[in-house]
Amino acid sequence: MKHLLALLTLSISASPLLAAGYTRPVPQAQSATAEFWFALASLALIAALFAVHKIIFRK
Repeated sequence: MKHLLALLTLSISASPLLAAGYTRPVPQAQSATAEFWFALASLALIAALFAVHKIIFRK
């Protein structure tokens, strides 16, 4: 009886009727400042990767 009650409780609580519908998030537009900092970070990453490449190939 205890297992039946637990199974019934789990099956009712996992019902799709209780689940909320999925709403897709709306993407926000990027500002010019955000694009500037992203470009600067991208260039810094490329420079760091090039520096690592030079260090590794010296050995």
